[in-house]
Amino acid sequence: MIRRIAASYEANPHLAEELVQEIHFALWRALPAFRGDASVRTFVARIATNRAITHVARALKSPPSLELNEQIPAPGDDPERKAIALSDQAHLMAAVRRLPLSHRQAVTLALEGLAPKEIADFLGLTPNAVAVRLSRAKDLLRNLIGATP
Repeated sequence: MIRRIAASYEANPHLAEELVQEIHFALWRALPAFRGDASVRTFVARIATNRAITHVARALKSPPSLELNEQIPAPGDDPERKAIALSDQAHLMAAVRRLPLSHRQAVTLALEGLAPKEIADFLGLTPNAVAVRLSRAKDLLRNLIGATP
């Protein structure tokens, strides 16, 4: 009877088992006060129900907790994805270092977010010359990295 009462108030089997233990403890503490006005079964049912109601009220007041399992995503970036991105970045930078200096300068500035006009001003070239260098550098990088266009 105690397990059924606990299960009717708590769906989680582990928490229901804890509730059963709480009920047993409450019965042990209340038994000396039992006067015999009702049957023992009624007395046990009343204690079990009161303890279950208290359990539910306490659960409603406490903040919800998440069960830890493998399905909870880690906060931030996925560590595997981050490692792959760092590896790709290192691979790209190694390939950029192998470019001829004129191409390397244009690519480095482009990777920093500068527009072709800004790169042209910086290198003292025309925007068209920068576009040609970037195009050739991209082709060389594809070959160095082994990527397809």
